[in-house]
Amino acid sequence: MEFLNQINDYLTTHLGEFGPLIVVGVLGLFMILLTIPMLLNQPEDPLKKLKRSTTPTKQTKDKKEQLRQAGRNEKLHRFATFLEPQDADQLSAMQLKLRQAGYQSKDAVRFFHFAQFALGIAGLLIGAAFVTILSGGQELDSTQIAIRVLGPGCAGYLLPKYWVTRRVATRKENITAGFPDALDMMLVCVEAGQSLDQAIVRVAAEMHASYPDIAEEFEVVAYELKAGKEKDKVLRDMGTRCGVQDVSSFVTVMIQSATFGTSIAEALRVYAGEMRDKRVMRAEEAANKLPTKMTLATMMLTVPPLLLILVGPSAKGIMDLGNMSN
Repeated sequence: MEFLNQINDYLTTHLGEFGPLIVVGVLGLFMILLTIPMLLNQPEDPLKKLKRSTTPTKQTKDKKEQLRQAGRNEKLHRFATFLEPQDADQLSAMQLKLRQAGYQSKDAVRFFHFAQFALGIAGLLIGAAFVTILSGGQELDSTQIAIRVLGPGCAGYLLPKYWVTRRVATRKENITAGFPDALDMMLVCVEAGQSLDQAIVRVAAEMHASYPDIAEEFEVVAYELKAGKEKDKVLRDMGTRCGVQDVSSFVTVMIQSATFGTSIAEALRVYAGEMRDKRVMRAEEAANKLPTKMTLATMMLTVPPLLLILVGPSAKGIMDLGNMSN
């Protein structure tokens, strides 16, 4: 007990009133980090292997499940309960947001939550190390310690969400910028005699160099059409994944053209012309906003030097006169 009291006094002296609690928390996080690799490397239960091999009715189900889950990380699958939302609506919304950010992997949701968990723990460790080592012997109260420990942890936890949000915005801008060119190329392919499916494949192959985001979306559409999925469903899914109004309108035009039997080439020609005009209008809008955005910067960079040049000599003369009078 005397030894424990000495340790408690030492921690309280150097880390404040919450010193023992901070040390216990750091040790707990360290033990969690040590336990995770052991759980990930845990071998499969032999009884499960035997049951899977001796049950013929479940073999087909296992094969179907393996095909459905193909490409997934088995290590993350063990922690699916903790790394995926249990609510189906929340899971679907998270999957849609990650797909809009360009992450098409089946394990994207799990990796996202794992990144939040790992970066949150790393932030807490960095904050604890800052309080313990880098504080330079400065005495901190409980509020300051909590801010320095929890601040990096919260920042690390929110960093993946901020990254995904920025990725979604950037990807939408790239799709909006490249969509008129994709429509022009699709119109050329259709007028040359290719079907809409062949035109989509050609556009996906040709747009990779200039606009990889829109090319990736057309690739997904091409693969789904080859797999036998209904064209209406494929196009609607594309509009949902992109999250861009221009693409959603294009999907509506294509579905209506196929439903009423009108010419796809004519519909593409009209809509491609509208997209070109819309791109010109966006460029003009950005150009008109530029002078307003530059006004503040121009004032900050030109007014102070101008005042210095105009007022400086007069102020210098007044100071010299004051010194001579003294």
